[in-house]
Amino acid sequence: MSEPKSTARATSGGLQAGDLEAIAIEAASAAARAIRAETGAIRAIRTKSTPTDPVTHLDLEAERVIRGVLVQRTPDASILGEEDGDTTGSSAIGWVIDPIDGTVNLTYGLPVISVSVAGTIDGTVVAGCVVDILRDEVFSASAAAGARLDASPIAVTGADDLAASLIGTGFAYSSEGRALEAEYFSHILPVARDVRCVGSAALNLCWTAVGRLDGFYQRNMQYWDYAAGALIAAEAGARVQAPAPHNGRLMVVANPRIFAALKGVVA
Repeated sequence: MSEPKSTARATSGGLQAGDLEAIAIEAASAAARAIRAETGAIRAIRTKSTPTDPVTHLDLEAERVIRGVLVQRTPDASILGEEDGDTTGSSAIGWVIDPIDGTVNLTYGLPVISVSVAGTIDGTVVAGCVVDILRDEVFSASAAAGARLDASPIAVTGADDLAASLIGTGFAYSSEGRALEAEYFSHILPVARDVRCVGSAALNLCWTAVGRLDGFYQRNMQYWDYAAGALIAAEAGARVQAPAPHNGRLMVVANPRIFAALKGVVA
């Protein structure tokens, strides 16, 4: 399943982008409820990319819940999931899911964890939902229809000075990646109002969309980390640079007034 393209078709198999948004909300909300019911009994069962990158039984359970909803609603769709890999379907519809974004936070009892579900048509993201699990906030969007928090429209800030802007970021799991990120962090910290690292890229993107952050940057993100959140931010008025080989896998998302300044510092 490809990463987002520049344009999207409105419909496929009778389902439009707004329909996929509603399905994404249903699936992500169901997973969030399942996670909230068990957050007091977390157990890590393995690690992934590095010893600092854990997987819990709730990651697996949440993905199972999400896939169950998606298969019921769109039985012929493709599904790309962080934990269970890629399932190829026969229709133009696809899904990109991150069952828990913030697993390290979850294992430490830190209250910043989310579920992310993005819907695609012909490989282009046209709908998305991110649920802040413990705050029970539902961020969503569909292409050309704006972004919402709990069904109410949201928009990015109007900050026009990087020095007065609050910026979010995140760090890689590998020590080599963190060494490079530490260098760029030393560049942004002196020139921004402040910098936050909360441990959930999806929520950083949604908080930029709703104006709790003025911008966000991070390197070497996976597709499921940002597929839904990037659409939500863009539909809320943010300028979005998605990670790609030609830009060093750097994501930059910010209100348009500070985007160039932020990118200039972190790139």
